[in-house]
Formats: sequence, C-alpha cells, structure tokens
Amino acid sequence: MPMPDPTTDPAGDSARPRLSLVDTHVHLDDSRFDPDRDEVIANGRRGGVDALIVPGIDAASWPRIQALCTSHAGLYPAYGLHPLFLAQHRPHHLDELAGWLDGGAAVAVGEIGLDFFVPGLDPAAQRHYFAAQLALARELDLPVIVHARRAVEEVILSLRRLPGLRGVVHSFAGSEQQAQRLWDIGFHLGIGGPVTYERARRLRHLVGTMPLDRLLLETDAPDQPDAMHRGQRNEPARLDVVLRCIAGLRDESAATIAAATSANARRLFGLDHPH
Repeated sequence: MPMPDPTTDPAGDSARPRLSLVDTHVHLDDSRFDPDRDEVIANGRRGGVDALIVPGIDAASWPRIQALCTSHAGLYPAYGLHPLFLAQHRPHHLDELAGWLDGGAAVAVGEIGLDFFVPGLDPAAQRHYFAAQLALARELDLPVIVHARRAVEEVILSLRRLPGLRGVVHSFAGSEQQAQRLWDIGFHLGIGGPVTYERARRLRHLVGTMPLDRLLLETDAPDQPDAMHRGQRNEPARLDVVLRCIAGLRDESAATIAAATSANARRLFGLDHPH
C-alpha cells in the first residue's frame, strides 16, 4: 500500500486555515539562529506556531534561554544538562539547576537523558546526571524532556524507578513495545522531521496508529529537518510539514492533529497557567 504524501491533508482543505501549533522542542538559543532569530520566530508565528519550548543543554545555555524567553511572548524555557555535553557539566551545576528550576518560569526539566550512540560519553557519569535531574523533576513537580539515543530501554527503567514522573521522550526512535511501556507510565512521544522520511517505516507505522493523546509535535531546530528540507537548517515554521505528514499517516485532518497535539502540550507543560 503506498504511503501518504507528507504534505497531504486528508481533509483536502485547499485554503489551509491557520492552525495553532506548539513546537515542544526547539533550540532557538543556538548560534545558528544568531543572524535572523527574530525573523525565524516571526516565520514560525505566521505558520501557526504560537508556543515554543526552548530546552537547555548545559549551564551556559540557561541565561541565554532565560533572556530569549523573557523578550518574546510564547517562548517557554526548560533547563537541564544534556548527556551529549557531559564534558561541560560539573557537580555543582546540579545545585545551580535546582535554583533555576525553582524560580517558577521553567516549564520542564530538560533536555536530559542518556546517549549510548556517541562514543566517549562516560555511561556512569551520564546515569548520575540523569538520575539526579529526574529526582529534581519529581521534587519540583515538573515534566521532563528526555533524550534517549540507543538508550530507550534504560531510560524507561530509570523513569519507572520514580513513579509519578511525567514528560516526553523527544525524537522517539524506539519500538512499539517500548512506546507502549512509556504510555503506560503516562509519557508522551515527541515526533518531528524523521517521520517525514519514507524509509522510517517503523516510526511512521507507530505514529499512524498510536494514541493521539500521547503525541507531541517538535522540530528540534536547527537540527532534524524534514524530508522536504534535508540538509538545511531546520526552523519552527517547518512544523507544518510534520503536522501534515502525520495527518496523512493517520488519515485524519491536520486540524484534528493540531488541536489534539497542542492541547497535549499545553496540558503537559502547563502553558495556560502563569509562569
């Protein structure tokens, strides 16, 4: 059976009314946006992206993200220590993180997690930072934004050790069985550009059949561009391509997917409550 065209909306709405979207994972503080960051944000808004979650990667990123989210409506900060940047992390950063998170503006602890794909990242040190940040999230009753590359199984075990956690495994690339275990403990899956590639058959099947109340949209910009923009810098305006691909895979309207995923994001991150 042929796979749906990533740009097709089954509702056949040629006028394409403006849909309100939430990009739940976008690194807008990245230096690749320095030349035109305001224009990138404006382009996203024109494309319906009304809210954006900007996760931190190391202690140096937190002040940048705070300043960015303070100066632009609809941008929400998350603070965390990303496993890929292990060399920059220090034990005292965990103490500092608690202060950044407890100030009230952060909507999540993230980006945190495990990465067993990139060589040279000490697994024991990764586990230490991940466990400490999960405990902090539960203590402060904040959701987590989790990176899990070649580490989905261990991430699930880590999450299950701390019942009551909630959050999203971003750029999910695990199996259907692993996804089910995440849904069973109340977690969401973050889906972005990779789902638009026809070769991603397992992911496309999963997204086409998964519970809609567990789905979140993301770009991970400036990384992970969709199939229509491969090799280019990604940006929030391209969330629409992801949306319409998922609508095609599920044989549902883009409006249905937009409404559900935005509601999921707003509920998970508390976006409708003052921060």
